[in-house]
Amino acid sequence: MGEFGVEVRFGTLADIAPVLDFWREAAEDTDRHDSADQVTALIRHDPEALLLAELDGELVGTLIAGWDGWRAHFYRLAVHPDHRRKRIATTLLAAAEARFIRFGAFRADAMVLQDNALAHHAWNAAGYTRQPQWRRWVKPLPR
Repeated sequence: MGEFGVEVRFGTLADIAPVLDFWREAAEDTDRHDSADQVTALIRHDPEALLLAELDGELVGTLIAGWDGWRAHFYRLAVHPDHRRKRIATTLLAAAEARFIRFGAFRADAMVLQDNALAHHAWNAAGYTRQPQWRRWVKPLPR
């Protein structure tokens, strides 16, 4: 049993549908268009990037810990609303940070929505700080 009774494991192809359902319920609603094909591509590219937290066999949290060989990035930190404040995010972050340290990463960053105050509190509590000098530049690519 992991810390606080939470087990963290890597997501597999069999987890795709439950993860997509989980994100619709537990993650902040944004303009993302998550699909099974995208999650499949993530798992095939990096089978250890999608971290899942389970409590008594129930999916209660997710975190994508992406490593591109140079930078360490976090995406899709989500904890089920019924299980927040149980250190699930802390447990996921500890597992992801340990993974990044094994790769030699010296810093990790997180994509956090500007208006998601709940997430700001969680990331701050985990020791992360906002970098006001940076802005994200994006361009949707054709499908």
